[in-house]
Amino acid sequence: MEPRVWVFFYGSYINVAVLKEVDLVPGALEVARLPGFDIRIAPRANLVRSARDCVYGILATATHAELSRLYAHAKDILGETYLPEAILAETDNGALRPAMTYICPEMAPRPAEKAYVERISGPARRLGFPAWYVERIEGFLP
Repeated sequence: MEPRVWVFFYGSYINVAVLKEVDLVPGALEVARLPGFDIRIAPRANLVRSARDCVYGILATATHAELSRLYAHAKDILGETYLPEAILAETDNGALRPAMTYICPEMAPRPAEKAYVERISGPARRLGFPAWYVERIEGFLP
């Protein structure tokens, strides 16, 4: 059995239905936040460094093969190349967990699509992200 690694998802991949579209079923899943970054959705979700902000998402476990398939799909279908980066996320109970996340180094800015933003805001609300953060996500609606 291939080992699983922790990964921090922050965009449409916080939606387990989206993960299932590429046959990724997390072995474990918990809400977390990532300090030192802010989220942008233009047209896809991406992280940008920020000393004053944090991003909410989920920590999940996945195999390297699943992550390769997921981010190949992001490149081939969505047109964005995301690269892995090591991070330190904070769980809901305050524990720090090393994980990987994926960031697109160059994304041509375009308006986000309503359906895409809703694939993030709906799960963010259901997962109990703070109201201010859900409003931040919804601020990217066209």
